[in-house]
Amino acid sequence: MLLIAFLGGLLTVLSPCILPVVPFLFAGAHRSRSSIILTLAGMVLTFALISSLAVVSSEWVIKASSTGRQVALIVMVLFALSLISARVGDWLARPFVLLGNRIDPASRKMSGPLSSIMIGVATGLLWAPCAGPILGVILTSAMLQGANAGTSLLLVAYGTGSALSLGTLIFAGRGLVNRLKPSIPVTGWLRRGAGVAVLAGAVMISTGADDVLLANTSSEGVSSVEKGLLETVPKVVDYLVSKVTAESSMDNAKGAMPSLSGAVAWINSPALSNESLKGKVVLVDFWTFDCINCKHTLPYVKDWAKKYGKDGLVVIGVHTPEYGFERIIDNVRDKVKEYGITYPVAIDNNYAIWRNFDNQYWPAHYLIDAKGQVRYTHFGEGSYETQEKMIQQLLEESKATAPAA
Repeated sequence: MLLIAFLGGLLTVLSPCILPVVPFLFAGAHRSRSSIILTLAGMVLTFALISSLAVVSSEWVIKASSTGRQVALIVMVLFALSLISARVGDWLARPFVLLGNRIDPASRKMSGPLSSIMIGVATGLLWAPCAGPILGVILTSAMLQGANAGTSLLLVAYGTGSALSLGTLIFAGRGLVNRLKPSIPVTGWLRRGAGVAVLAGAVMISTGADDVLLANTSSEGVSSVEKGLLETVPKVVDYLVSKVTAESSMDNAKGAMPSLSGAVAWINSPALSNESLKGKVVLVDFWTFDCINCKHTLPYVKDWAKKYGKDGLVVIGVHTPEYGFERIIDNVRDKVKEYGITYPVAIDNNYAIWRNFDNQYWPAHYLIDAKGQVRYTHFGEGSYETQEKMIQQLLEESKATAPAA
């Protein structure tokens, strides 16, 4: 599993989720080899730590994670200003100038290994990779078992793979910068341009504009490769493989619908139960509001709810958090309103429904027929036509059996 986690991390460089933090990493391409390695190491360790703590539902962890992201954004803004102009740094208050000098490895003041690690830590706090099949397996294990050394080691392996692929690109960029060194004006412009890119990246993340950037992207291709790794890499645990395989079939019946009990709250509806859904065709959508893959599937899910609701389809969104800030119920309510979701949403902060369904993936769709049997599952993006045809088939079956009932 360590090998699979490492290979999954290598593939992260192909995922659109890496785009928001790319400027932070490539801004330092002019630095020394050891400085770049320390920055990547800081990113990996911070990502592993934050992801491990994210499975702990304690309120202080959630607040600490949120505060850490804000501090990281401030660090990145100061880093950007120090790259753009030394004069701008002089306009800052003295404490901030000192901090800016510490985080700019090119500065002659207080430079050293700590400055490189600090940039890596800030990047790790801001980096939230797409939860594809491989990362989904690791996080699911952590959620069910709690934060432990095993899952943390897997997260480190995943982060190391990401750092290796990113490091390869950064060192390639560093080679280009070194060839341009004889032309000092050019490297100066490159440095200032990197500062502008870092500043723009920090602004995008702080305002949520990165969601717009990623709106028309898809991780479906990368997810397919990850699923292939899970199926073909030797010594993969069969149980985990069977849970993350994203192939879907009209004949993949799974038995009776698992229980919907255990949600800490419901939005847009009183609590629903299996008993209250008898005779209805049900689509259960496991999602979380900061998952880009989930955002790509939401328009289809909303359309199905609107299009087939009058025919007896009940869509239920099960919001199972991936990160700490997604556990805050008010945040979920705000996002449900922002995304225009009108169907019932169960807030599954304790992973009760997730466990009941034995789910492993975001997003995950479960279609249940009018008799309460799970008839179809699909994990990840894509296959929207197939899913809609299955909805239509189950609704037709429901109508055909209604008179007899």
